[in-house]
Amino acid sequence: MAPDSNKRKRPNVLVTGTPGTGKTTISSALAEAIQLRHINIGDFVREKNLHDGWDDDLQCHVINEELVCNELEDMMKEGGNIVDYHGCDFFPERWFDLVVVLQTDTVLYDRLSKRGYEGAKLSNNIECEIFQVMLEEANNI
Repeated sequence: MAPDSNKRKRPNVLVTGTPGTGKTTISSALAEAIQLRHINIGDFVREKNLHDGWDDDLQCHVINEELVCNELEDMMKEGGNIVDYHGCDFFPERWFDLVVVLQTDTVLYDRLSKRGYEGAKLSNNIECEIFQVMLEEANNI
């Protein structure tokens, strides 16, 4: 349990996993069912401009982790959040009461291809799932 959790009235949950494993779907449904705030980090970064530009090879924004953490700090202290992101290594451990790692099976390639993932972005994400990178990150929190 996070050291600050006894100061919060509602828990903070991190839902992580390789893109395409269902993080946003599960997080949205859970947030609605138990009345917590859903924070999709990808959307949050775009809306608040918390990035350092665009990575052409990986076809995504380069997240400024320090800006993201600074922007989230007060919300996380308050509690009642479900954070949805495909990593967990830069978030402070004290923020979360529970970390959930979603995994999937052979459907991942098809899901990511339908989203338009290709090249390095597709292969990197498939490799992350095969080698359970997100699970390893979560175990190190």
